Amino acid sequence: MPEPQISVLLQAPGEMPYSPDDFDRMLSTLTRQSFGEFEIIIYGDNARVTETKSTDTLKLVHTASDSQAGALNAALNQARGEHILHCNNRSNAIEFRGSALLLYRMAMERHGHAALLYGDYDLLDGNRLIERKLLEHHSGRLCETFDMGYCLLFSHKFLQSVGYADGRFRNNPLYDLRLKASEQGEIVHISNRSNGAPYLVRAAAKGLDVFAYLKVGAKIASENELILTEHLKRIDAYLEPGRHFQLVVYTPEEEKQFEQCIASVVIPVYRRPEFIGPAIASVQSQTVRNIEIVIVCNGGEEDPTVDETKRYMPGGDKFDPGKPVVRLIVHDINNIGLCLNSALQTSKAKYYIQLDSDDQLFPDAVEKILAAYQGDGRIGMVIGSYQVFEKKADGSIEPVLVDGKPFIVTHDEWTEENGRNNLLHIGGAGAPRSIKIKVLEEMGWFGMNDSPYSRNYGEDYELVNKVAERYRIERVWQPIYKVVRHAGGTDHQIDQATIDLNENAKDHIRWEAIKRRQLLNKRR
Repeated sequence: MPEPQISVLLQAPGEMPYSPDDFDRMLSTLTRQSFGEFEIIIYGDNARVTETKSTDTLKLVHTASDSQAGALNAALNQARGEHILHCNNRSNAIEFRGSALLLYRMAMERHGHAALLYGDYDLLDGNRLIERKLLEHHSGRLCETFDMGYCLLFSHKFLQSVGYADGRFRNNPLYDLRLKASEQGEIVHISNRSNGAPYLVRAAAKGLDVFAYLKVGAKIASENELILTEHLKRIDAYLEPGRHFQLVVYTPEEEKQFEQCIASVVIPVYRRPEFIGPAIASVQSQTVRNIEIVIVCNGGEEDPTVDETKRYMPGGDKFDPGKPVVRLIVHDINNIGLCLNSALQTSKAKYYIQLDSDDQLFPDAVEKILAAYQGDGRIGMVIGSYQVFEKKADGSIEPVLVDGKPFIVTHDEWTEENGRNNLLHIGGAGAPRSIKIKVLEEMGWFGMNDSPYSRNYGEDYELVNKVAERYRIERVWQPIYKVVRHAGGTDHQIDQATIDLNENAKDHIRWEAIKRRQLLNKRR
């Protein structure tokens, strides 16, 4: 029997969430392929793996389920193909088009140095067919959640060169292999314009859970961090602990000026008059009094938030001269970076402190942020922790509970030693964020939708990455910020097109960060 050109790896976990008929239908779509030089390897601890007999073209490999890396290697050790098609059918059955393997084989022939190939796919959500068109790969695609579909075609030669799956990565060996593939060879993407997807998956379309990256569990999070860290070391983009940090220096005259206003709390807002009052009140209730509140309304003078804000200014019915001053800037362009920069370039304060218009600060937030800056002139930024609340119909807010406890996000994955490296695959850094305005100026201020894919999104993530390369980032581990979830929030009801746009924005930021880090290390 001639050697197969492709080995197709299918998984058979102990308890499959779909029926045996669906599994058999998946197999039948492979047996009807127009390209015949392939073998199928089914691996896992499902009973059918031990009950079915192997043949020349169908191999069954019984593996334990406690290590995905170990199970994958057991299957790879039986594979004879020049290329390995790994199918993620653990949760959803896959149905291949009749020319799928021929397409894969011919594409890999065109790209002789390719280590990995992935393709667009069709998603059947109930009776709705969605053509899932994936993003192009580049070196900034560092998140383990980057969608490459359910079928990955690896060069067997590449897999052998890296020793197959690393046994340390029991939960997510494909993340490690994908990053190694990006280092060693080309990654090819087969795009679909119309009716051109090689396979179909029966699954519900996923929405966006902004907290998903915080819910993976400590073991998996640690494993993913190690995978990314080792990748950064191999491409010389790893920042050693304490390396490249510099001091922020102020003159005595500057420090004297800051006594009048130590911090500017900036609130960009667009048509949210019902939220701006509680946000202002939360700042005016701070234990630190020599601060200012800068409301930057980007809906123009006709935005009802303008009149609501003026109620807290001189002449307004809610003005109190004993409370922190409210300053108002009005723009008629909805650009978050413009809002932040115009506020901070006219500020006389030492620090900027973030506050979204629909969120609130705990009374000691500013006090704890300022305390975190003390003792180390290398600190350029402080990031706090937040508690999640939900707005009710009557306008009140109530704590969101998880397992009967308040939902508090502390970003424990951040460590002094490796936080700035791990940041490159984490969806966010936490809130509220505060920065020394002198450092912000050095960084070139906030982005203003002037980098690829940015649409009032990611400018804060870009800044955190830039600061972390040059300065220490200190944390406040107690909740000092109230994130208020509500129906009109921008993190909810997001469609796939917006998700992809956001991913493109953050991954481009990561790509630029990789290049900056490599240059820093080159100058070492």
